[in-house]
Amino acid sequence: MKKILIAIIMGLSFMQTNAQWKDVSEVFGFYAESIKVFEWQGTYHDSAFKAYYVQIDTKDNKLKINSDTTLFRRLTPMQFYNRLNKPAVVVNASFFEFKNNTNLNLIVKDDQIVSYNINSMLNKGKDTFTYTHVLASAIGMKKNGLFKKKELDIAYTFTDSAMSKVYYQSNPLTPFKDSNSKLNLSHPKLFQLAPWNVSWAVGGGPVLIRDEQIAISNEEEKKFAGKAILDRHPRTAMGYTKDGKLMILAIQGRMKGIAVGATLNETASLLLDIGCIEGLNLDGGGSSCLLVNGKETIKPSDPTGERPVPAILYVSQ
Repeated sequence: MKKILIAIIMGLSFMQTNAQWKDVSEVFGFYAESIKVFEWQGTYHDSAFKAYYVQIDTKDNKLKINSDTTLFRRLTPMQFYNRLNKPAVVVNASFFEFKNNTNLNLIVKDDQIVSYNINSMLNKGKDTFTYTHVLASAIGMKKNGLFKKKELDIAYTFTDSAMSKVYYQSNPLTPFKDSNSKLNLSHPKLFQLAPWNVSWAVGGGPVLIRDEQIAISNEEEKKFAGKAILDRHPRTAMGYTKDGKLMILAIQGRMKGIAVGATLNETASLLLDIGCIEGLNLDGGGSSCLLVNGKETIKPSDPTGERPVPAILYVSQ
């Protein structure tokens, strides 16, 4: 009886959450089932909230999903939109550094690695001469079997500029320290790794959902320090459903009384509520931007508008 009551409560919670999402596909010029757009404006956990998600049917062969990136420079999502012949969807992707305007995560474009992970981080203080090694997460489209069947996947990845392949494992790696400045594929802790054959991929982190449950792997990926995952900020995240729909979520934030943003746990909950069985956090804050048919959905939090970024994911019809 107790299990039945819990199931009923969870079901009611799911319906209440989904009742907040409004189908606004026609507002953005979509009338077919392949691409759908949903909006939430109101409150979430008693705070002002605004978010959008785009649902993309990856089984529709008329759609093209891919990444794009730049070299030592950044473009706004709108600039990417214009240079890519105005795709249906453009969203920011990987984390990056400002000095050289380069990605800090894996990017695969047209089957080729065009950006590599940072798998080793120099420690500070008394550990200055040691390095912490991690595997960073990414979402991509796998090509399986003789007929290259397409399948969405989120994995913990290893890359090396001397190698043409991405390697991955499904479970997070417990970070470890040593004096080596570079993580080597032959390291005994990487025995689970196998080639990850993907046509496109964008990296970020941490993973938010695994096996249909919230499982935030921030400790394993070392993305946010201290209690930063509990802060509310603009967020960009992606996930996918059992039936192969790619979900792209953008949450507006840092705007008091309009949209405060979300914590990582809240972001994970939202992905779970819209049906994701796996989910991944991407670069957020001022970088968060989602364009649908050339229109902004959330309002970027930077005062100057869209922040230039070095990489995006896009969907063309």
